[in-house]
Amino acid sequence: MATASQIHGVGLGLKRELIPQIQALYGHPQIANINFVEIAPENWIDIGGKPAKQLDWFVERYPVVCHGLCLSLGGLSPLNIGFLKQVKNFLHQYNIPVYTEHLSYSTDGYKGEHGYLYDLLPIPFTEEAVHYVAKRIRQTQDILGQRIGIENASFYVAAPVSEMSELAFLKAVLNEADCLLHLDINNIYVNSINFGFNPLEFLRGIPGERIIYGHVAGHYQQTPSLLVDTHGEDVIDPVWALLESAYQLFGTFPTLLERDINIPPLDVLINEVNKIDGLQRQHKQLTTSGLQV
Repeated sequence: MATASQIHGVGLGLKRELIPQIQALYGHPQIANINFVEIAPENWIDIGGKPAKQLDWFVERYPVVCHGLCLSLGGLSPLNIGFLKQVKNFLHQYNIPVYTEHLSYSTDGYKGEHGYLYDLLPIPFTEEAVHYVAKRIRQTQDILGQRIGIENASFYVAAPVSEMSELAFLKAVLNEADCLLHLDINNIYVNSINFGFNPLEFLRGIPGERIIYGHVAGHYQQTPSLLVDTHGEDVIDPVWALLESAYQLFGTFPTLLERDINIPPLDVLINEVNKIDGLQRQHKQLTTSGLQV
């Protein structure tokens, strides 16, 4: 059975467009730096036919992680217990050791039902919200029988009722829920531009011992002071630099390249996969030589 310790090196989000390309090149040195893949369970639960066979193929050859989209940890609706039970069965069926979700909400809570908004919206940074979200994370972990990771989310409007910073809120939730952190480097950078804070100072405040794995991605620059987290562009130099700083601070945690739209051919994406691998190797070499402590 796969374990979280088998998640290492560089990962790639498993999009349908990429499946035949990876299958055709499996075992070729060109894609040797793809060490694990990530899927959204919502897109694969109870699927049949050709997609089910494709998933079987990947599970046999790669460690797989699940990154959810619709659990709505900060939402007003009760947790979708039926869906969580489906996730639990799915994780066990495919021996998937890691499940993460966004620290956000995606339901409107209308009459206690699950009205999905098809977007990931920010949770107000208040003490009340810390207790509320942490309780829902603990409930999720109890149902799944394992700890989950929560991802620091990008957002574009700050709630006027917020009482603390994003970093303080994130750390408070992690501590109270005793869960893991899915560290998104691009989201830190996007929020730092949109809200005018130092991304490196934010990164230095992260509890590195809780990191389960990371994300790096591209974004769209709408204006010099407004970035949109689209996962549809190449990763830019400041985000690469922030990832390198994260390795210096926390070691070479597993890191996955996200690309959700404008997906180029695999041989183009491999350039960024190899960039992540190069940064990891560089850090490990410095550590081994004694130049990095």
